[in-house]
Amino acid sequence: MKLIRSNRHALALAALASVGTLTMTACNDDASSSDTATTPPPAASAPATSAAASPTGGAITPAAPTSAPAGGAASGSAAAPAPAVSAPAGGTTVKIGDAVTIPFSSGSTKGTIALAVTSIEKGDPADLASLKLGDKAKGLVPYYIHYKVTNAGSTDLSFTSVDHMKGLLADGTEAQELMVIGDFAKCKSDSLPKGFTNGQSSTSCAVAMSPEASKVAGAEYWGDPYTLGKGLNWK
Repeated sequence: MKLIRSNRHALALAALASVGTLTMTACNDDASSSDTATTPPPAASAPATSAAASPTGGAITPAAPTSAPAGGAASGSAAAPAPAVSAPAGGTTVKIGDAVTIPFSSGSTKGTIALAVTSIEKGDPADLASLKLGDKAKGLVPYYIHYKVTNAGSTDLSFTSVDHMKGLLADGTEAQELMVIGDFAKCKSDSLPKGFTNGQSSTSCAVAMSPEASKVAGAEYWGDPYTLGKGLNWK
């Protein structure tokens, strides 16, 4: 189905499969700083507006943009003062494997994280067979962006989510984004675990889709305090 966003085109796919509901979106650089179909869904972001898929397909619905802070709020989290750390300027590019310390917010929870894209793995179109996308994914190859999150502050970040990670194609443009609601063994994306205090680390993954003639060569984190197209890049 088509997902319509302000100032950009979006391609949305919904499939009923054992792993759950899946959508795929493509955005332009001038999009707002928060998407709507993340897993688990952020409490501070607008809720996903795509209709639940049926065995024969999905419905076409618009998705309203939002400027809410990135990430999901931990249930029962207490507000904490913003850490005294400065974020690198939007557009900063580092090497894959390098960790960058940035302020992090998720609802009322504020802290500091060290974030690193550790690898970008090329997948196989056959990986998506169980999602039953059919021709909607024809000519596209999945890439798995693996990243590591470390709590570098004093706030307990249990159950918050560090998402807003997108792929960048070889020419620097955005890769299409594949968001899975449910379990996808090839690229697992979970909330930070219980007891995620200073020094604790967790890994996550984001799926990006590339045309067969190109490849996903980099990644961009565009969660708060960044915006899409002006985020923190790894190449």
